[in-house]
Amino acid sequence: MKTNLLYIAFPLLLSLSSLAQMQPFALQEVKLTSGPFKNAQDVDLKYMLALNPDKLLAPYLIDAGLPVKAPRYGNWESSGLDGHIGGHYLSALAMMYASTGNAETKKRLDYMVDQLAQCQAKNGNGYVGGIPQGKVFWDRIHKGDIDGSSFGLNNTWVPLYNIHKLFAGLRDAYEYTGNKQAKQVLVGLGDWFVNLIKPLSDEQIQQVLRTEHGGINETFADLYILTKDKKYLETAQRISHRAILEPLLAKQDKLTGLHANTQIPKVIGFEKIATLTGKTDWSEAAMYFWQNVSQTRSVAFGGNSVREHFNPTTDFSQVLRSNQGPETCNSFNMLRLSKALFLDKNDVSYVDFYERTMYNHILSSQHPEKGGFVYFTPIRPNHYRVYSQPETSMWCCVGSGIENHTKYGELIYSHSANDLFVNLFIPSTLNWSDKKVKLTQRTGFPYENQSELVVETTKPQEFSLNIRYPKWAENFAILVNGKAQPVSGKPASYLAINRKWKSGDKVTVRFTTSTRLEPLPDGSNWAAFVNGPIVLAAKTSTTDLKGLFADDSRMGHETKGKLYPITNAYALVGDPATYLKRLKPGSSLHFSLDSLTLQPFYEVHDARYQLYFQTFSKAAFDELKSRLKQQEAEAMAIEANTVDRVNCGEQQPEVDHNYKGEKSDSGYDDDQFWRRTRSFITYQLQNRTKAGNYIDIQALDTIKPDAVSFLINGAPAEIISAEGKTIRLRATDSEVFTLTIAARNGTATPRFHQLRLVTK
Repeated sequence: MKTNLLYIAFPLLLSLSSLAQMQPFALQEVKLTSGPFKNAQDVDLKYMLALNPDKLLAPYLIDAGLPVKAPRYGNWESSGLDGHIGGHYLSALAMMYASTGNAETKKRLDYMVDQLAQCQAKNGNGYVGGIPQGKVFWDRIHKGDIDGSSFGLNNTWVPLYNIHKLFAGLRDAYEYTGNKQAKQVLVGLGDWFVNLIKPLSDEQIQQVLRTEHGGINETFADLYILTKDKKYLETAQRISHRAILEPLLAKQDKLTGLHANTQIPKVIGFEKIATLTGKTDWSEAAMYFWQNVSQTRSVAFGGNSVREHFNPTTDFSQVLRSNQGPETCNSFNMLRLSKALFLDKNDVSYVDFYERTMYNHILSSQHPEKGGFVYFTPIRPNHYRVYSQPETSMWCCVGSGIENHTKYGELIYSHSANDLFVNLFIPSTLNWSDKKVKLTQRTGFPYENQSELVVETTKPQEFSLNIRYPKWAENFAILVNGKAQPVSGKPASYLAINRKWKSGDKVTVRFTTSTRLEPLPDGSNWAAFVNGPIVLAAKTSTTDLKGLFADDSRMGHETKGKLYPITNAYALVGDPATYLKRLKPGSSLHFSLDSLTLQPFYEVHDARYQLYFQTFSKAAFDELKSRLKQQEAEAMAIEANTVDRVNCGEQQPEVDHNYKGEKSDSGYDDDQFWRRTRSFITYQLQNRTKAGNYIDIQALDTIKPDAVSFLINGAPAEIISAEGKTIRLRATDSEVFTLTIAARNGTATPRFHQLRLVTK
């Protein structure tokens, strides 16, 4: 739906020019003044300043052969993804400086850019990167030696994804702070990459793009914007992943089973390229993707994915069961896509989704007092989240996390050539320097349902002030200098106030909200309570919050506490007409629901919680509870018997188990992931308690022991039993051991689905 402008009766009507292209304000022009977003920004700044730039720079200095000034960080920064946080840190420093003017962030940014420039000069060919053995790796790619899968390219962990963070960080350093040296390093890096892929055929480039590569096509489109050199725009199109683009062009949903965050940045790139080339079909593909993900694959708080992958749109049961719910990186990128489409299409529905996700997922993904970022946000009832720590945690969601809370001012306001748009109700000030207009917004939303806008201008001037009438708002009212104005129209539009504004003019916006039950997109009987745009949840307990603040282990971002039975969760039973009536309103968006207290989800921390509730008639509840209890008991018995597990073909489980392989591919068939090989694959299994006695291997095809070799630490494994699609091996008593699966005679192995190290 395109932006609708509803006119309030003033002598001067809004002209058609207000429908001109929407433009964002620079972060420097918008300042947060109070409220939960300002707090989140302040807490993020403390976390950022607790990080050591020299540790983040170490991978780049090591690769360039320069002496390091501090040892590199551990965790993901020293296990294959070395350097990726450094790129994110540049972006975060740049945006935090633009948003706050904090001098230390600018000092650190300038220092890091200078050090990166020295690395680039030492390399001598424009390259700078922190990827382990980067020069050897890139030389293989340049020569066309390519063996890639979804996250491993020549047995290197997502190298293009890694270097994309540096491309984006250098771009942001120049865009937000004007650091000219950052632009020089960026252009040199871009030229190196153009030369790197010059010998490759389009087929070889598409083979490289099978591996996660972030939004590298977008950054080359940005290089074109900065330099007007067409070779960068041509490169942006050349490194756009056709396997994702072509189904979207055809309006075909081929997303189920794909690694979710791998795809979203590609689509941001498609949209950016479309705005530069006039490829309207690419923009329509981006719109189709956004519609699919935001409306059919996202839960109430705006997040999507289970175990990092898109689940079927018709079945969210995996999301409900898993402790690995929607990933914060996904929402970080969906906000970027929503913003891009809003500015391009002038469609207010993109702001509706943006607001929902920003309040409920992004704001909730940082601890509001201690700091620390969340990777997975489970919707499983009675589960919890894990928070990062500056010295231990170097996950992807830490990189995007330090960026998330720097830029809350980016879409509170926007403008066309002559007119101003208020998109979000967040306490802030806007300095519209081009018009010499200052706007102050005072609001306690969402705890109070009104906002006050005060105009300051050097001289009276005429423009239209357009106020978003949100989809969730009821009884919307506007007063100008205390006088009520006639309002007509419907939600999901703008109300335009036309007048000659003078200093001191005050606009008051008032509305009401109500609480509703919002079901999951699959139509199941699970629903969340939502008030206005705010998702409500209940703290259920503070027991067994194992690993609440992450250690430095490879899988520290996952919860370690036990899963409580879903059948024990609170359910809404009886006549559906009574469900909402059970809520007893308190103060500050708190509601009583029998023994539970519902409150904004972003307030819920350091606790297990319930966000989704099952709804039943009484008869259906009794029957289903009995059946679910049996299913739950069987599932939990399997987990109790499991010491370690690998879901083959899923990105993070394979990364966490140090996957290596050659001539291997992976896929998703019949709602199951798999991996096979014509050479070998290896996984590193953890048996720290030495309780694991057997390795159970499941495949989607029949396993023939005479066609596949199984080795443990290089020695042939003892086969205990083999039947159909399963095989059991005897485990070693080593705390850590390597399982190798090798094809005999170059024949493809079965599609392996899961490995479990079990006690019995």
